[in-house]
Amino acid sequence: MNQGMIHIYSGDGHGKTPAAWGEALQAASEGKEVVIIQFLKCRGLQDSEFLKRLEPEIKFFRFEKSQAEFKSLSDAEKAEEVMNMKNGLNFGKKVLATGGCDLLILDEVLGLIDVGIISVEDLKTLIEAKQEETTLIMTGIQLSDEVCALADEVSKIERISMK
Repeated sequence: MNQGMIHIYSGDGHGKTPAAWGEALQAASEGKEVVIIQFLKCRGLQDSEFLKRLEPEIKFFRFEKSQAEFKSLSDAEKAEEVMNMKNGLNFGKKVLATGGCDLLILDEVLGLIDVGIISVEDLKTLIEAKQEETTLIMTGIQLSDEVCALADEVSKIERISMK
């Protein structure tokens, strides 16, 4: 069996999600099953016809209901979305624990730490459910040393300049 790795794509530059999705396409082209769970993205792609054509090799999930940016929501809306995102995390943990795919991408999961929805310890608990052969990719802007220590490989995508 192959040893699944834990990768993090982080930084303030654009391209973390496309890099993760590129890994998803590569894995799917090799006959592997991929699950992508997206968090904190205000424009979800869950209704995209293109994504539906990628199934069953790549399965895409977004548990949030709002199309608005999380920080712009009312307190009541935020509370509902926090529950939805925690359901997404629980689903991700179940996928990891059961070996439900070869590659799991938790897109913008590090942002959940930034906004206080989960702690680094919560993320560590989720990672501990991972089957040995499953590869996990996590993305997000901020990266602490504590989170960095959870990964086998960390890639930092930086913005060099803006025009």
